[in-house]
Amino acid sequence: MEDIRKTPMMGGYIFYYRERIFGGIYGTGFMVKITEASRKYMPDSIACPPYDGAKEMLPVTIIDDRELLQKMVSEMFSELPERKPKTRKAEKK
Repeated sequence: MEDIRKTPMMGGYIFYYRERIFGGIYGTGFMVKITEASRKYMPDSIACPPYDGAKEMLPVTIIDDRELLQKMVSEMFSELPERKPKTRKAEKK
């Protein structure tokens, strides 16, 4: 799938689709944000936090079905928040 990138984060990876975060790999495995699309494609997935103090996410249960996974991520896009622009700290003089 085009327009997907990953960034190493806290011993795992965060995944972006067209610059919107949709999920990641954590100690518990591959998980995605909870959206209508992710619930539709994985009704059997039980939400849980990927690590202590995190928001709940859905463990990916369709990892072996590439086409279905691609459709889900594509449909999730419109439900995901846009990335916040990075702010630069003021330079010291």
